[in-house]
Amino acid sequence: MGKEGKASNPGAEKGSATIGGMSRRAFAAGCVGAAATLALGGLKAVPAQAVVRPPGGQDESTLIGACIHCEKCYEACPRDVIALGTFEDGLLNMRTPKMDFRYGYCDFCAEENGGVPKCVATCPTNALKLPANATAESTIIGIAEINTSWCLAYRRMFCRSCYDACPYEAIILDDSNCPHVLTDVCNGCGACESVCLSLTTGSIVVGETGLAIVVKPLE
Repeated sequence: MGKEGKASNPGAEKGSATIGGMSRRAFAAGCVGAAATLALGGLKAVPAQAVVRPPGGQDESTLIGACIHCEKCYEACPRDVIALGTFEDGLLNMRTPKMDFRYGYCDFCAEENGGVPKCVATCPTNALKLPANATAESTIIGIAEINTSWCLAYRRMFCRSCYDACPYEAIILDDSNCPHVLTDVCNGCGACESVCLSLTTGSIVVGETGLAIVVKPLE
């Protein structure tokens, strides 16, 4: 009877036990394949988010195609305003350069490199590239936008930090001392965003998840 039982279950030979009629090896292979499929599906489900790029990186297709993730631009930035894309930014943006204005703003390396951004000068593949006559004023890396529901000035709490910080006079104040962005003057340098006080005053609006003024990427 033992031999008959063994013969009726050939998969039990040589340690090849079965799981639901499938060998352990086949079952394990199936699990690995399923996990890989789910992983790929997860990656595809994270679309590339629009991010603000360093000077010379506004042609998104060129940047993505040429960037080799060497991080030279990130390391060269004297203002520490270049960060690296993460998974949350989308698969294509991972480890590509993006602007982060939490600690300062882009001044085009006016003092350190004679007005030529170091990120552009150090890029080995021309993923960041500017015309020869480019200036900080003519290089638009983004446009500042104000969320009037979160802005302290619009909530009648005196604040003009963004107005005072803007080096290009791209922000004006109306009769109520509320700021407005001159989109035809703003170059997205991030000075306004770097000094915004909306999240540090202790009087945060319910639902507020970010600063009241932020630089948005070009459409």
